[in-house]
Amino acid sequence: MDEKSGHILSAAALADRAGWAVDLVSAMAAELTFLHWSAGDVEVLASGQDAGGKRLPSNAWMALRRLGWTVAPAEGVKVNDRIVRMAQEQAGRTLRSVKWRTDLTAGVVVSWPTDPGKRTPEEWDSVREAVPGGLHLPSSVINSRTRQIAAFLRKHGRLPADVFELEAAPHTGRMLLLSACDGQQATIERADGPGRAMLRLQLPTRPDPRSYRDWTWVACPITLSPTIPAGAVLHLPTLRIHQGRVRADLAYTHAVPKARLAGHAVALGVDWGLNTLLSAGAARLHDDGQITALGTGAMFRTGGVLAKQHRLRRLSEHLHTKADHYERLTGCGTGHPLTAKHAVLAEEIRRVSARRSNLNDALARAAARWAVDQAIAAGASVIYIEDLRSMEARGTGRKMNTRLSQTVRGMIVDRMRHLAAESGIAVATVPARNTSKPCPRCLLPLRHRTAPDRPTTPGWKWAICPSCGYQGDRDQGAWQRIAARGLTHQARTVTDRTTGTMAIRTVVDILETRAVITATATTSRRDRSKTGPTRPSTTRPAPRRRRAPSPTTPSGPAGKRPEGHVPTGRTRLPRAAHRHQNVTTISTPTTGPHRPRGAALGAGFHLHTHATPPRWTEPTQDTTSCTGSRS
Repeated sequence: MDEKSGHILSAAALADRAGWAVDLVSAMAAELTFLHWSAGDVEVLASGQDAGGKRLPSNAWMALRRLGWTVAPAEGVKVNDRIVRMAQEQAGRTLRSVKWRTDLTAGVVVSWPTDPGKRTPEEWDSVREAVPGGLHLPSSVINSRTRQIAAFLRKHGRLPADVFELEAAPHTGRMLLLSACDGQQATIERADGPGRAMLRLQLPTRPDPRSYRDWTWVACPITLSPTIPAGAVLHLPTLRIHQGRVRADLAYTHAVPKARLAGHAVALGVDWGLNTLLSAGAARLHDDGQITALGTGAMFRTGGVLAKQHRLRRLSEHLHTKADHYERLTGCGTGHPLTAKHAVLAEEIRRVSARRSNLNDALARAAARWAVDQAIAAGASVIYIEDLRSMEARGTGRKMNTRLSQTVRGMIVDRMRHLAAESGIAVATVPARNTSKPCPRCLLPLRHRTAPDRPTTPGWKWAICPSCGYQGDRDQGAWQRIAARGLTHQARTVTDRTTGTMAIRTVVDILETRAVITATATTSRRDRSKTGPTRPSTTRPAPRRRRAPSPTTPSGPAGKRPEGHVPTGRTRLPRAAHRHQNVTTISTPTTGPHRPRGAALGAGFHLHTHATPPRWTEPTQDTTSCTGSRS
């Protein structure tokens, strides 16, 4: 609702007004980012100190103002200082994130290998030493940056000086960071109901506001998600336009239990897979040091989602190939006949990329929620997961390498940490080496076969231990090894100072010998093995109607067959009658003009054919109940 005029705004009108504000902020943020897209300015911002040696504020817009980096709207457009703050906040966050890419590019250029397609072990050591934090940096990140630099080398014949020559200034997102504002621009508070909130903010009434009279307060009711606790403190959201509607990314704060580094008795082990994306199960550490598995574990299968993901990937690669071909033909000109087709392809590529991003987000949310729910159900206080940041897909074929490299493991782990923190559950990574190869019970090498019924066919899915006799699914044994390794090495869990993530970096041989799963006693069952010949059965089953005459009864003559399907000597209905309805027919409509007398509660043999109801369904009239006594 527009508070000045009192008019109720439709969703389209609200999106238009919010879009005008987003355009003003995005234009100023893009200009500010372009002006300071240089190595010197990024280094000054990343140093954390101003010209006088004082520490820069943590808020990006305040740091940019301390450095004197300002921006103004277009000529003739009137905005307040809070709109400029949001532009500075967005540009400052973008420029701060460039520092890591700058150091990574510089390290790869300094240690440029002889063959960019395949580094030697010595070259890998040198590039990890040149890159900050390269010891724990995934190999795929270094390879991606190497391919980008190699493409620049082929095009220009030399290596780039820095990332600013390698990449252009990034595009700024179309959003309103209301966290950089105060009460003079936006406020949020809880409404009358527990699941409602009221957001008030100033929005323009025209695309180019000329004065402050063109800005009015708009009250926007928000329906809160059921996952937000009733006592949570709400913060100003980030507004963005999505498919013609205004979306609010709402942040809130509430108290949660603190996750522990050590002292865990029950842990959830999570193993990665391909079609079976996650395999998880719980293990318990007893007082005597023994570790037992709690159940057989579970699997999170995403075959259909991954198949759709791969189809979109192949479609994206096909569209990129066509777009590159059109670009070579047109020569980046505007008057070529294929320019329009190239624009259509570029829009289709953007749509396919958006579909892939949405699919990855949905998959990451579902997988993380499933893993945390497994931990909550098992009563686990920690989740141990494989650290596959250094995994590099090679040797499995071109298509399989691509499928392994494009899984959303990083997104799943990030969301898993976020969801687990709400329940006070710690999430720690453990080294992935030797989690699938050894036996979880005796730590001797396993023999991997295709299936349990094919013990001699080499494969990778089924694991058999020739020493202790253990056998099971490869992923099931892997999560047991991960959980056992995490429980025995929990005293060596460390917290990263920059990211706050928990990890077990190294494996100790003495502790690894204790990381075995003790087999629990199974419940004794009756031996059902065959001990004799099978009882012979006749090839001619007995007919449905009995051939023997019915016994003599007072209500009928002797020698008469049983009425309907009632067997001789039975006092209850047959099983078929109880399964369907009651007496003589199968399911028959009891409404309408066609309502046979015996079909209301019967169990017959056809929908429109009904057997005669037996006499015992109608009790015989008692002629002696009303005679009375003579005395």
